[in-house]
Amino acid sequence: MHPDSPKPEPSASDQTDTDLFLALKAGRVEALSDLYDRYSNLVYGLALRVLSNSEEAEDVTQEIFLALWHKDNYNPTRGSLSSFLVTMTRSRSIDRLRSRNTKLRFLQRWKRISTAEEISANPLEQVSINERSQLIREALARLPDSERQVLEIAYFEGLSQSEMSQRLGIPLGTVKTRTRQGLLKLKQHLRDFIQ
Repeated sequence: MHPDSPKPEPSASDQTDTDLFLALKAGRVEALSDLYDRYSNLVYGLALRVLSNSEEAEDVTQEIFLALWHKDNYNPTRGSLSSFLVTMTRSRSIDRLRSRNTKLRFLQRWKRISTAEEISANPLEQVSINERSQLIREALARLPDSERQVLEIAYFEGLSQSEMSQRLGIPLGTVKTRTRQGLLKLKQHLRDFIQ
């Protein structure tokens, strides 16, 4: 090798986590690929254990590495990257579980209210039930068609988000976004009645 020729870059396997992280922060995007190769199995495996859902575990894995790339939330002097990724993965996965449970409880309350019409009730109760059912129909009607469609399919047909994605021919991420936005808007419209 000529003495003036540049030294070759060390391979990813020769670089420490800190080297790769600092390279990523310096704008070397290939360092993200190296870190992903090194830790994606760890992140995905933990997310899958917490969520018991491969699609959600994949989503969390992507979120974790995008956050590592875009945010300055890791400090190499405060601990190992693997510990940071484990902590972040556990936190994001638990947040998703809570969100999933919140949405499920909301849909269950919505279903209880709307199916209450089938319960025999005295005339005063029947008026109240009819009013609530009308409020729900009005709140649904105020949603954009795309959001109302996924909520109605989930509620009336019980399809999962993956099944809706296949039926509607749209990406799973789009179904998730429409569901989340629709539920938030529906909850906002019905906030006085679902306490």
